Amino acid sequence: MNDAVAKPKTKVRTKVERPRLYKVILVNDDFTPRDFVTMILKAEFRMTEDQAYKVMITAHKLGVCVVAVFTKDVAETKATRATDAGRAKGYPLLFTTEPEE
Repeated sequence: MNDAVAKPKTKVRTKVERPRLYKVILVNDDFTPRDFVTMILKAEFRMTEDQAYKVMITAHKLGVCVVAVFTKDVAETKATRATDAGRAKGYPLLFTTEPEE
C-alpha cells in the first residue's frame, strides 16, 4: 500500500510589468527656425526629413506635438538633449515629457 500523497506542483510566476512609457513632446515657439527644429528632430530622434517636417508643422499649428514614445529614462534624456541643443544656439526650443495614458 502506497501512503505517499502527491502534492500538486505550484509554479511561481512573476508578473513582469512593462515599464511605463513616456511621450516626448515638442512645444512650439515663435522664435526657433523651422529648419533648426527639423534638424534636431532628425539628429536626436532619427527621423527622416519628411517625418521631422510633419512633426514640426504639427507643433507649429497645434502648439504641441508628440515626437515619440520611450521608456522614462530614454524620453527624459532625448528631451533634455534636444532642448539643450536649442539653448546652445540661443533658441527657446523646448521638449518635455509626460507619462503615456
